[in-house]
Amino acid sequence: MTGGSAGIGLAFAKALAARGCDLVLVARTQAALERAAERLRTAYGVEVSLIAADLSTREGTDAVTTRLAAEPPIDILVNNAGSGLHEPFVTENMAAHTRGIDLMVTAPLLLGSAAAAAMTPRGHGLIINVGSVAGLIAMNNYSAIKAWMNTFSDALGLELIGTGVHVMTLLPGWVRTEFHQRAKVEASRIPSWLWLSADRLAADTLAAVEKGKSRVVPSKRFKILAWLASHAPRPAVEWATSRIKKGRREK
Repeated sequence: MTGGSAGIGLAFAKALAARGCDLVLVARTQAALERAAERLRTAYGVEVSLIAADLSTREGTDAVTTRLAAEPPIDILVNNAGSGLHEPFVTENMAAHTRGIDLMVTAPLLLGSAAAAAMTPRGHGLIINVGSVAGLIAMNNYSAIKAWMNTFSDALGLELIGTGVHVMTLLPGWVRTEFHQRAKVEASRIPSWLWLSADRLAADTLAAVEKGKSRVVPSKRFKILAWLASHAPRPAVEWATSRIKKGRREK
Protein backbone atom coordinates (compact mmCIF):
# COMPACT_ATOMS: atom_id res chain seq x y z
CA MET A 1 0.00 0.00 0.00
CA THR A 2 1.98 3.01 -1.19
CA GLY A 3 0.93 6.31 0.32
CA GLY A 4 -0.55 4.08 3.01
CA SER A 5 -0.37 6.35 6.06
CA ALA A 6 -3.24 8.67 5.11
CA GLY A 7 -5.92 9.53 2.56
CA ILE A 8 -6.82 7.07 -0.18
CA GLY A 9 -4.02 4.70 0.80
CA LEU A 10 -5.21 4.47 4.40
CA ALA A 11 -8.80 4.00 3.21
CA PHE A 12 -7.70 1.00 1.14
CA ALA A 13 -5.72 -0.28 4.13
CA LYS A 14 -8.84 -0.15 6.31
CA ALA A 15 -11.03 -1.79 3.67
CA LEU A 16 -8.56 -4.63 3.15
CA ALA A 17 -7.92 -5.06 6.87
CA ALA A 18 -11.67 -5.39 7.37
CA ARG A 19 -11.46 -8.35 4.97
CA GLY A 20 -8.75 -9.94 7.12
CA CYS A 21 -5.73 -8.95 5.03
CA ASP A 22 -2.38 -8.35 6.70
CA LEU A 23 -0.76 -5.19 5.41
CA VAL A 24 2.51 -3.61 4.35
CA LEU A 25 2.24 0.18 4.44
CA VAL A 26 4.65 2.40 2.52
CA ALA A 27 5.05 6.14 3.08
CA ARG A 28 7.82 8.67 3.59
CA THR A 29 7.33 9.41 7.29
CA GLN A 30 7.96 6.74 9.92
CA ALA A 31 5.88 8.50 12.58
CA ALA A 32 2.83 8.74 10.31
CA LEU A 33 3.21 5.08 9.38
CA GLU A 34 3.36 4.05 13.03
CA ARG A 35 0.21 6.02 13.86
CA ALA A 36 -1.67 4.43 10.97
CA ALA A 37 -0.41 0.96 11.86
CA GLU A 38 -1.53 1.28 15.48
CA ARG A 39 -5.03 2.29 14.38
CA LEU A 40 -5.26 -0.66 12.00
CA ARG A 41 -3.93 -3.23 14.46
CA THR A 42 -6.30 -2.02 17.17
CA ALA A 43 -9.37 -1.84 14.95
CA TYR A 44 -8.91 -4.98 12.87
CA GLY A 45 -6.40 -7.24 14.62
CA VAL A 46 -4.23 -7.64 11.52
CA GLU A 47 -0.46 -7.65 11.16
CA VAL A 48 0.94 -4.41 9.76
CA SER A 49 4.51 -4.05 8.48
CA LEU A 50 6.03 -0.70 7.59
CA ILE A 51 8.42 0.57 4.94
CA ALA A 52 9.49 4.21 5.33
CA ALA A 53 10.60 5.16 1.82
CA ASP A 54 10.61 8.15 -0.49
CA LEU A 55 9.35 6.68 -3.76
CA SER A 56 10.70 9.61 -5.75
CA THR A 57 14.15 8.09 -5.18
CA ARG A 58 15.65 4.85 -6.49
CA GLU A 59 16.59 3.89 -2.93
CA GLY A 60 12.92 4.12 -1.99
CA THR A 61 11.62 2.10 -4.92
CA ASP A 62 14.34 -0.51 -4.39
CA ALA A 63 13.14 -1.03 -0.81
CA VAL A 64 9.62 -1.78 -2.04
CA THR A 65 10.57 -3.91 -5.06
CA THR A 66 12.79 -5.99 -2.77
CA ARG A 67 9.83 -6.63 -0.48
CA LEU A 68 7.59 -7.50 -3.43
CA ALA A 69 10.02 -10.24 -4.42
CA ALA A 70 10.37 -11.59 -0.87
CA GLU A 71 8.33 -13.87 1.42
CA PRO A 72 5.66 -13.91 2.66
CA PRO A 73 4.20 -13.10 -0.76
CA ILE A 74 2.36 -9.88 -1.51
CA ASP A 75 -1.02 -10.68 -3.07
CA ILE A 76 -2.27 -7.10 -3.58
CA LEU A 77 -0.37 -3.97 -4.60
CA VAL A 78 -2.09 -0.59 -4.37
CA ASN A 79 -0.01 1.86 -6.42
CA ASN A 80 -1.29 5.04 -4.80
CA ALA A 81 1.56 7.34 -3.73
CA GLY A 82 1.31 10.77 -5.30
CA SER A 83 1.43 14.51 -4.81
CA GLY A 84 -0.20 17.56 -6.31
CA LEU A 85 1.65 19.20 -9.19
CA HIS A 86 0.28 22.48 -10.52
CA GLU A 87 3.57 24.16 -11.48
CA PRO A 88 3.40 25.73 -14.96
CA PHE A 89 5.50 24.14 -17.67
CA VAL A 90 7.32 27.42 -18.29
CA THR A 91 9.08 27.69 -14.94
CA GLU A 92 12.50 27.72 -13.32
CA ASN A 93 11.24 25.08 -10.87
CA MET A 94 11.69 22.07 -13.12
CA ALA A 95 12.67 20.03 -10.06
CA ALA A 96 8.98 19.89 -9.12
CA HIS A 97 8.19 18.31 -12.49
CA THR A 98 11.00 15.78 -12.41
CA ARG A 99 10.18 14.77 -8.83
CA GLY A 100 6.52 14.34 -9.78
CA ILE A 101 7.52 12.10 -12.67
CA ASP A 102 9.82 10.07 -10.42
CA LEU A 103 7.06 9.62 -7.83
CA MET A 104 4.03 9.11 -10.07
CA VAL A 105 5.50 7.56 -13.24
CA THR A 106 8.81 5.85 -12.50
CA ALA A 107 7.76 4.43 -9.12
CA PRO A 108 4.43 2.91 -10.28
CA LEU A 109 6.19 1.46 -13.33
CA LEU A 110 8.90 -0.20 -11.25
CA LEU A 111 6.52 -1.40 -8.53
CA GLY A 112 3.87 -2.60 -10.95
CA SER A 113 6.44 -4.54 -12.94
CA ALA A 114 7.97 -6.06 -9.80
CA ALA A 115 4.56 -7.03 -8.43
CA ALA A 116 3.51 -8.63 -11.71
CA ALA A 117 6.79 -10.55 -11.92
CA ALA A 118 6.27 -11.93 -8.42
CA MET A 119 2.55 -12.69 -8.81
CA THR A 120 2.56 -14.29 -12.26
CA PRO A 121 4.36 -17.53 -11.27
CA ARG A 122 1.85 -17.97 -8.43
CA GLY A 123 -1.06 -17.56 -10.84
CA HIS A 124 -2.93 -14.95 -8.82
CA GLY A 125 -2.67 -11.39 -7.55
CA LEU A 126 -4.23 -7.95 -7.75
CA ILE A 127 -2.65 -4.63 -8.75
CA ILE A 128 -4.71 -1.48 -8.19
CA ASN A 129 -3.26 1.59 -9.91
CA VAL A 130 -4.65 4.93 -8.78
CA GLY A 131 -4.97 7.12 -11.85
CA SER A 132 -7.39 10.04 -12.05
CA VAL A 133 -10.15 11.61 -14.10
CA ALA A 134 -7.65 14.50 -14.30
CA GLY A 135 -5.79 12.32 -16.77
CA LEU A 136 -8.67 12.73 -19.22
CA ILE A 137 -8.10 16.47 -19.69
CA ALA A 138 -5.09 18.66 -20.57
CA MET A 139 -4.81 20.67 -17.36
CA ASN A 140 -1.15 20.56 -16.30
CA ASN A 141 1.67 18.10 -15.69
CA TYR A 142 -0.38 16.32 -13.01
CA SER A 143 -2.98 15.61 -15.70
CA ALA A 144 -0.27 14.43 -18.09
CA ILE A 145 1.18 12.13 -15.44
CA LYS A 146 -2.23 10.69 -14.58
CA ALA A 147 -2.96 10.17 -18.28
CA TRP A 148 0.18 8.05 -18.33
CA MET A 149 -0.95 6.16 -15.22
CA ASN A 150 -4.38 5.44 -16.68
CA THR A 151 -2.84 4.11 -19.89
CA PHE A 152 -0.04 2.20 -18.15
CA SER A 153 -2.53 0.44 -15.91
CA ASP A 154 -4.82 -0.52 -18.79
CA ALA A 155 -1.85 -1.77 -20.82
CA LEU A 156 -0.44 -3.78 -17.91
CA GLY A 157 -3.84 -5.39 -17.44
CA LEU A 158 -3.94 -6.44 -21.08
CA GLU A 159 -0.40 -7.81 -20.86
CA LEU A 160 -1.35 -9.96 -17.86
CA ILE A 161 -4.53 -11.49 -19.29
CA GLY A 162 -4.44 -15.23 -18.75
CA THR A 163 -1.88 -15.09 -15.92
CA GLY A 164 -4.37 -14.94 -13.06
CA VAL A 165 -3.11 -11.47 -12.09
CA HIS A 166 -5.86 -8.85 -12.23
CA VAL A 167 -5.14 -5.15 -12.79
CA MET A 168 -7.63 -2.47 -11.78
CA THR A 169 -7.38 1.10 -13.07
CA LEU A 170 -8.99 3.52 -10.62
CA LEU A 171 -9.93 7.00 -11.82
CA PRO A 172 -11.04 9.04 -8.81
CA GLY A 173 -12.22 12.61 -8.90
CA TRP A 174 -12.12 15.00 -5.94
CA VAL A 175 -11.60 12.98 -2.75
CA ARG A 176 -11.66 14.51 0.74
CA THR A 177 -8.12 13.95 1.98
CA GLU A 178 -5.18 16.08 3.09
CA PHE A 179 -3.74 15.60 -0.43
CA HIS A 180 -5.45 18.78 -1.65
CA GLN A 181 -4.21 20.80 1.32
CA ARG A 182 -0.63 19.75 0.59
CA ALA A 183 -1.19 20.67 -3.06
CA LYS A 184 -2.49 24.10 -1.94
CA VAL A 185 -5.87 23.53 -3.58
CA GLU A 186 -8.55 25.77 -2.06
CA ALA A 187 -11.29 23.25 -1.26
CA SER A 188 -13.95 25.94 -0.83
CA ARG A 189 -13.75 26.70 -4.56
CA ILE A 190 -14.88 23.15 -5.39
CA PRO A 191 -18.66 22.47 -5.22
CA SER A 192 -19.54 20.23 -2.28
CA TRP A 193 -21.41 17.79 -4.52
CA LEU A 194 -18.17 16.93 -6.33
CA TRP A 195 -16.41 15.56 -3.26
CA LEU A 196 -16.10 11.84 -2.53
CA SER A 197 -15.06 10.16 0.70
CA ALA A 198 -11.89 8.06 0.62
CA ASP A 199 -13.65 5.19 2.40
CA ARG A 200 -16.43 5.12 -0.19
CA LEU A 201 -13.84 5.23 -2.96
CA ALA A 202 -11.99 2.20 -1.58
CA ALA A 203 -15.22 0.25 -1.02
CA ASP A 204 -16.49 0.95 -4.54
CA THR A 205 -13.14 -0.05 -6.06
CA LEU A 206 -12.96 -3.37 -4.22
CA ALA A 207 -16.58 -4.08 -5.15
CA ALA A 208 -15.68 -3.46 -8.81
CA VAL A 209 -12.70 -5.83 -8.48
CA GLU A 210 -15.00 -8.53 -7.10
CA LYS A 211 -17.22 -8.09 -10.16
CA GLY A 212 -14.21 -8.66 -12.43
CA LYS A 213 -14.03 -5.09 -13.72
CA SER A 214 -10.73 -3.64 -14.86
CA ARG A 215 -11.51 0.09 -14.73
CA VAL A 216 -13.67 2.06 -12.32
CA VAL A 217 -14.71 5.69 -12.02
CA PRO A 218 -16.43 5.90 -8.61
CA SER A 219 -19.78 7.72 -8.36
CA LYS A 220 -22.29 8.53 -11.08
CA ARG A 221 -21.32 12.19 -11.16
CA PHE A 222 -17.70 11.45 -12.03
CA LYS A 223 -18.72 8.75 -14.50
CA ILE A 224 -20.68 11.47 -16.31
CA LEU A 225 -17.78 13.94 -16.13
CA ALA A 226 -15.35 11.29 -17.36
CA TRP A 227 -17.64 10.47 -20.27
CA LEU A 228 -17.92 14.14 -21.19
CA ALA A 229 -14.14 14.60 -20.99
CA SER A 230 -13.69 11.70 -23.41
CA HIS A 231 -16.63 12.25 -25.77
CA ALA A 232 -17.66 15.92 -25.73
CA PRO A 233 -16.43 18.10 -28.62
CA ARG A 234 -12.80 18.99 -28.11
CA PRO A 235 -13.38 22.77 -28.13
CA ALA A 236 -15.94 22.39 -25.33
CA VAL A 237 -13.53 20.34 -23.21
CA GLU A 238 -10.72 22.83 -23.82
CA TRP A 239 -13.01 25.74 -22.88
CA ALA A 240 -14.03 24.07 -19.61
CA THR A 241 -10.41 23.21 -18.83
CA SER A 242 -9.27 26.78 -19.48
CA ARG A 243 -11.95 28.09 -17.12
CA ILE A 244 -10.70 25.81 -14.35
CA LYS A 245 -7.10 26.87 -14.97
CA LYS A 246 -8.09 30.54 -14.96
CA GLY A 247 -9.83 30.10 -11.62
CA ARG A 248 -6.69 28.61 -10.13
CA ARG A 249 -4.50 31.45 -11.43
CA GLU A 250 -6.85 34.01 -9.86
CA LYS A 251 -6.67 32.47 -6.39
